[in-house]
Amino acid sequence: MPTMHGGRHEHGQNFLSDAATIRRVVDLVARTRGPILEIGPGRGALTFELERLGRPITAVEIDLRLARRLEQRVGPRVNIVAGDFLRWPLPTNPYVVVGNLPFHLTTAMLRKVLHAPGWTNAVLLVQWEVARRRAGVGGVTMMTAQWWPWMTFDLHGRVPARAFAPRPSVDGGLLAIARRQKPLVATTRGEEYRAFVHAVFQGRGRGVPDIARRAVTPDRRGAIDLWLSRERVAAGTLPRDLGAAQWAGLFHAARGELAGAPPATGAGRRRRGRSRWR
Repeated sequence: MPTMHGGRHEHGQNFLSDAATIRRVVDLVARTRGPILEIGPGRGALTFELERLGRPITAVEIDLRLARRLEQRVGPRVNIVAGDFLRWPLPTNPYVVVGNLPFHLTTAMLRKVLHAPGWTNAVLLVQWEVARRRAGVGGVTMMTAQWWPWMTFDLHGRVPARAFAPRPSVDGGLLAIARRQKPLVATTRGEEYRAFVHAVFQGRGRGVPDIARRAVTPDRRGAIDLWLSRERVAAGTLPRDLGAAQWAGLFHAARGELAGAPPATGAGRRRRGRSRWR
């Protein structure tokens, strides 16, 4: 486990040094509102430009030496916290997350952000392939599908490896995440929905129609068939091919909440214990 006293590169970070990329990040943040939480400010190249927005900034830096140096160079609106972001408690009030994430910790940090309440937007530099997958380029991943009803994921371009120092072995990507003002699924049903998405992605079958019908109890298959017909989902459609609204609709159909769906039968309810997901 890295300590707070090691050199910056010991923590797997590559400093963002390209002025054009920094401007792209700041421009995206400028479209948002509220206090800013920066992950891993390092030497402050991005922090100083974010400071120009005139908004309160809390910057969490794991390297104690860098945190102390940066604290001496920023203005009163910036609060430098020496700590590990993965262990630091996130605020519950509205804020905007910004960060050049260490590539080897991207998934862990992204999961923490996704599970956290409060924040409204996130502008993150991650590996190019991670940014593409999270934005659904070439097909949506299970992680994106699991959070889509509450968030949007947008890719804002590739960042060449030369924009970082030291130079990483892969390019980066600029990913913007926004919390939906009107969720497609009730927030209180998050765990239930994510379990359903997992069941569909991991389920057996030739495509979404087959997988979905296998994943529910027999009494819910009529609702699934109605949803499939309404959405015109082809037999060979894969889970990665569905859109955000389709995932939400499929979930509601599987739960028997689709308007116009046939009522559940008693026989189906008695067999519920044999279902893979319910």
